[in-house]
Amino acid sequence: MVYVDTSVLVAYYVPEAKSLKAQKAVSKHSRITISSLVEVEMFSALSRRVRTGELNIFDARKIASLFELHLEDRLFDIVPISAREYHIAREWISQFSTPLRTLDALHLAAAFCNSLTLLTADEQLTTSAKELGVAVKSI
Repeated sequence: MVYVDTSVLVAYYVPEAKSLKAQKAVSKHSRITISSLVEVEMFSALSRRVRTGELNIFDARKIASLFELHLEDRLFDIVPISAREYHIAREWISQFSTPLRTLDALHLAAAFCNSLTLLTADEQLTTSAKELGVAVKSI
């Protein structure tokens, strides 16, 4: 089973360079796991793309509606990010050995704590996961 981070999920829904890879990678798995953090970041990514002119508001709302429908239809398993994940993320960041950012550390901890393989399109996150011994697949 995989934990899909925001970089893959955005590419899955929003046409971009990595969309085909994201769609193929996601379709290989019968169950996809995300967290509520992915939900928030998905809407943030849509908002940013509207502000920068990469997406018009109509298309962004259409994508948001489809994502919300998929959430309602329980196409994704959703894992919580609790105190344990925050503690692990803090420990990893405090090693000062990786370029791990706050939210990426939480995604990584969510995957790790739930014995899931992280599926990401983020090269820095892939590198950090490998350095920390966390299962990761990159698209």
